Amino acid sequence: MAKQSQISFGFDFAEEPRVKLKKPEVVTVAPVVAEVPKKEKKKPLQKRGRKSFKDMELETELVNVPADEELFKKQYYSIGEVAKMFHANQSLIRFWEIEFDVLKPKKNKKGDRYFRPEDVKNLQLIHYLLRQKKYTVEGAKEYFKKNKNATEKLELVKNLEKVKAFLLELKANL
Repeated sequence: MAKQSQISFGFDFAEEPRVKLKKPEVVTVAPVVAEVPKKEKKKPLQKRGRKSFKDMELETELVNVPADEELFKKQYYSIGEVAKMFHANQSLIRFWEIEFDVLKPKKNKKGDRYFRPEDVKNLQLIHYLLRQKKYTVEGAKEYFKKNKNATEKLELVKNLEKVKAFLLELKANL
C-alpha cells in the first residue's frame, strides 16, 4: 500500500491570535432628517357590478370614434382598438356582437375579431342607444328592426349636437 502523507496548512488553533482586537468605540452620528413624501390620495376602488347612471353619462362623453374620413382609411379595426374607442371592455363588445345581428366582424383562423368601419358605426349607434338614451338591449334590437336608416339618424343627431355646441360657444364669446 502507498503511504499517505498529511498536508499541513500552517494553522495551529492552540496558539492565541496574533492580532489583538481593540474595544469598539462609540461614535455619535447627527440625526438625518429626510422629507417623507406625502401620500397621494388613492383612487377609490372600482365597484363591482353595474355602473351608476351618472358614471355612464360621464363615459358617453369620452367616446373617441374618429370622423368618417379617418375611420374609413383602415379596412379593419381589432376588438382592442374598438374597445378603446368606446372606453369599454372587450367582453362588452363581444356581448354586443352576439346580441345584435347588425354586427358581423370578420374572424381570422385564430378567432380574432376584426371590425369593419360600418361595424364601428353600428357600434356607435348601439352605444348611443344603450348608454345615452338608456334603451334596454331588447329595446335597442326593436329600434334596429323598425328603423333601417338608424345610422343616418345618429349622424344627424351628432351633427346637430356639433351645431349646438358651436352656437353655445359663440353665445359665450359675445
